Amino acid sequence: MTHARLILAAGILLALSSAAAETVYIETGYLLDVDSGERRADQAILVEDGRIIEIGPIGELPRPEGARHVDLSALTVLPGLSDAHVHLTSNHDQHGFRGLAASIPRQALTGAGNARITLESGFTTVRNVGAPGFTDVALRDAIADGEIPGPRLIVSGPPVGITGGHCADNNLLPPHFNAVGEGVADGPWAVRQAVRRNVKYDVDMIKTCSTGGVLSRGTQVGAPQYTLEELEALVDEAHMHGRTVASHAHGTLGINNAIRAGVDSVEHASFLDEESLRLAREHGTILVMDIYVTEFILGVGEDAGILPESLEKERQTGTRQRESFNRALEAGVTLGFGTDAGVFPHGDNAKQLSRMVEFGMSPLQAIQSATLVNARLFGLQEEIGRIAPGYRADLIAVADNPLEDITTLERVVFVMKDGVIYLAP
Repeated sequence: MTHARLILAAGILLALSSAAAETVYIETGYLLDVDSGERRADQAILVEDGRIIEIGPIGELPRPEGARHVDLSALTVLPGLSDAHVHLTSNHDQHGFRGLAASIPRQALTGAGNARITLESGFTTVRNVGAPGFTDVALRDAIADGEIPGPRLIVSGPPVGITGGHCADNNLLPPHFNAVGEGVADGPWAVRQAVRRNVKYDVDMIKTCSTGGVLSRGTQVGAPQYTLEELEALVDEAHMHGRTVASHAHGTLGINNAIRAGVDSVEHASFLDEESLRLAREHGTILVMDIYVTEFILGVGEDAGILPESLEKERQTGTRQRESFNRALEAGVTLGFGTDAGVFPHGDNAKQLSRMVEFGMSPLQAIQSATLVNARLFGLQEEIGRIAPGYRADLIAVADNPLEDITTLERVVFVMKDGVIYLAP
């Protein structure tokens, strides 16, 4: 970290306690309306108590006396981005057996570092889908209390899944270790109990797995996990407690079971069929498809510790997932933005935007997935995802027009969250 960035980081932590009351006047070169796609020139944004108070042309919205002035007149400003599928407490170089060496306290500290990196890359809200020992709950609270910088977090705690399954059990150790993952629950009532335990420890959502996965040892990507009865019990219990449910699902039957059970989002959704598309439309299920991560896994995954078994599973899955992404888009299914960051380096989240464009989205649709769609998925549609009066002052700025060059969002130069500046040009 440069000396200038060290000074900025220290200043952020010192200023957090008083920043909420600060009035900030921001001049923009262009302001992107993510609803319409209109890019309005020479707009001013007035921020007070961490929220947007007023927006208007610079000539018609004067700077209030005593307000802090932020000059972004050479930049395009848009809402802070969000990512619906990250693993902040994991690192991209700790795959396979290397992960066994990461203690729960160490993962919590890892999460703190990755939270800062993620925020400074322009992601002001993220959903952390799976963390051991409720480390993500602690991380969320530390960020919310101003103890460390990071995005606004929506967290799941330990995922809930079957014995030997992808997301809840530990399949790396031989039998004599008697290793059982903390989220393992078999049968409808055990599943309900596992959900209740996570709610007890204050998670925001529930993560489960309804198929095997690429990066777990001994699971088949397409094989279903949990019966429909078990998934229905899980979703019913979670929804009773006001928690949403995200289900990891690559295989077709597991995708369809998850949607029928009423999950709020399906993660990965690689092997979609016509029934999957119909069900997703009918239920309003949001698909979160991580179509960038395959490049990291097949490019440098072996050096990162990814097992040969997992590399072979990714070869079978990546291309099909991208085809499914295009089919879902053409079928009118709602697509969120989620990357699986942590499998690849944190901070590279925005690289997926260009892949979404490559596989059929317009730049505006890709941006909307990381703003408007995710805000609705998170239940924060009246709080984030737009630059509008009353919304949280989550703003980012880039040098170029993202509607013409979506890759400019990989080079964010300004980040504000809740009215506090975390990255300045």
